[in-house]
Amino acid sequence: MIGPTGPLLPLAALVWPLLLGVLAALPAIRPHALRLLPLAPVPALWLAVSGVEGATRAPGLLLGVTLAADRPAALLLGLTAALWFAAAIHAQGSMAATRRPAVFSGFWCLTLAGNLGVFLAQDVVTFYVAFAAVSLSSYFLVVHEGTAPALRAGRVYIVLAIVGEVCLLVGFVIGAGAADGLMIGDIRAALPAAPPPGGAAIWLLVAGFGIKAGLMPLHVWLPLAHPAAPTPASAVLSGAIVKAGIVGLMLFLPVASDAAAVLVPLGFAAAFLAALTGLRVRAPKAILAYSTISQMGIVIALVAAATRAPGADMTQAAFYAFHHGLAKGALFLGVAVVAVAKGAWRTGALAAMGLAALSVAGAPLTGGGLAKTMAKTGLGHWEELALTLSAVTTTLVLGWFMVRLAAIPAKEPARVVCGRSAPPMSMALPAGALVLAALALPWWLWNGWSGLPPDYPLRPGTLWSALWPAAIGLAVIAAMAAARWPAGTQDEADPLRAARWSGRVLAPLRAVPARLASVRGSLAERAEASLRHGGTLLARADERAEQALSRWSISGVVVMVFILAVSAGMGLAVRN
Repeated sequence: MIGPTGPLLPLAALVWPLLLGVLAALPAIRPHALRLLPLAPVPALWLAVSGVEGATRAPGLLLGVTLAADRPAALLLGLTAALWFAAAIHAQGSMAATRRPAVFSGFWCLTLAGNLGVFLAQDVVTFYVAFAAVSLSSYFLVVHEGTAPALRAGRVYIVLAIVGEVCLLVGFVIGAGAADGLMIGDIRAALPAAPPPGGAAIWLLVAGFGIKAGLMPLHVWLPLAHPAAPTPASAVLSGAIVKAGIVGLMLFLPVASDAAAVLVPLGFAAAFLAALTGLRVRAPKAILAYSTISQMGIVIALVAAATRAPGADMTQAAFYAFHHGLAKGALFLGVAVVAVAKGAWRTGALAAMGLAALSVAGAPLTGGGLAKTMAKTGLGHWEELALTLSAVTTTLVLGWFMVRLAAIPAKEPARVVCGRSAPPMSMALPAGALVLAALALPWWLWNGWSGLPPDYPLRPGTLWSALWPAAIGLAVIAAMAAARWPAGTQDEADPLRAARWSGRVLAPLRAVPARLASVRGSLAERAEASLRHGGTLLARADERAEQALSRWSISGVVVMVFILAVSAGMGLAVRN
């Protein structure tokens, strides 16, 4: 049978955004393409809410597409769809006057389809196509503004994305060859015994997924890309797209592997280091980027800890990632809301952002407090202590974020309501809804997901273990503010100088003339002139290529052809 079998809603959840992306390229729709974006995640959101069971199989697509979602993946699918929906509504107000709306909308839909696909794919070829779509298409979201920081962030991002794709491709081919099949479950079981010895395939997959998830020291793209992208894109980058790397580790990291023994301490180390590094920057979105690196370190540690014994349960990691996506999405969207609000509207927006920040820190009675409480059930003693202490540094970095957010000068608002400067409701409502969801949904899901008594979060010991780390963090922030401690010495994120190294590697023509300038003699001068001329020619060629790629109808096809060609090659290599 060539046609699909099983429920059609999973297939519709992936095809629908692609169709809307194609519609965005039509001349009559291009000026209004942003209006399509809220429609794109609707089938996926319905799929997550309705709880459709069973696998969808389409033997005629790729090398045979199989779609389904286990319980943790379904939870993250719902998060992803909801966050993309909220960000799309936000874009109606924050990006109403954006340049090239059709280009942005087309790649938005393609990235969304890939983001949803990684949670539904059950075979490695479909997973790789979806993952590559996320990695390559989101580049165009990062560089959309066309500013110098955006282009720099895009260069670093695309290099690391391609490195990650190569690592995954090699790891998948090795794993699929060892499993003699394409199903993800079979590959995961076969990876420990796959040649070459030493678990090379496992480490390649860890590197590929770690780049996407922002695992230190593979995180350098993230503090550059998140601040440079438009605010709705920043929200989905931090709240949903990084989860593609997390779900990859959930699906492929074998039980009792050596990698798990490394990833647990590495993840907790990242939780502390990234949060402290965030105190060195001043831009609110850059601070949030470092907070995301910190929180993803915790999630990676939870995933690795769950694989140490047979019957790995990813419930705690998925629940933690679910809450983080909602709260961090709210914080990113809230940055733009605060920037256009004045008076009582600004005060209310700051208060809402403060609640979301406290929730990420795991304060008592918040959704984040429940997520941290649930996460501790799968950890050893020192790991539980590390998770508790990480709440101190999380409170510190998000407290610093609130200080910097409050210092943002208000822009001219779009309208005035009751004599007050109000942000557009298309911006304020999605941010507010995500704050409420981050605070309330974990409570609603607690009984069905935690395996703990309903009153466990309200017990004195539980409340105290959540209260004292947040209290210490708030006290330190208050002392810093009182002393006017000069934290945040950099307006632009500087991810441990690695991004500057990447920029030098990517732009050698600019470095060579600078070195030659110190060399005396006419020969050196002529060489320098030649290099500058060559650099100019390359820059012009790059500019022409970028102008061609700026048309969604061309660049979208190029990206899809590349993804499908590489995936077909992987499938042929496995079958042969």
